[in-house]
Amino acid sequence: MARRDLADLRARALPGAEFALRVTPRAGRNALTEVDGVLKAMVTAVPEGGRANRAVQDLLAEALGVAKTRLVLLRGATARDKVFRLD
Repeated sequence: MARRDLADLRARALPGAEFALRVTPRAGRNALTEVDGVLKAMVTAVPEGGRANRAVQDLLAEALGVAKTRLVLLRGATARDKVFRLD
């Protein structure tokens, strides 16, 4: 059963695909949505020590239906706008 607060991105799970996201750390809940073609991630994790990045990676991996180790953060390690690549 799919989570209501998690976009279904399994059709986009192609090797080499890149995913640009806008991240909101310290949110009230974890969610990954797509609004007008823009992916938005909300995570409850704080942006310290890479915790929010790992939480976003987990959410994106779940939405894509792939292992989180297949996602690589290309840009945005310390920014709200991030780009992940699926290897």
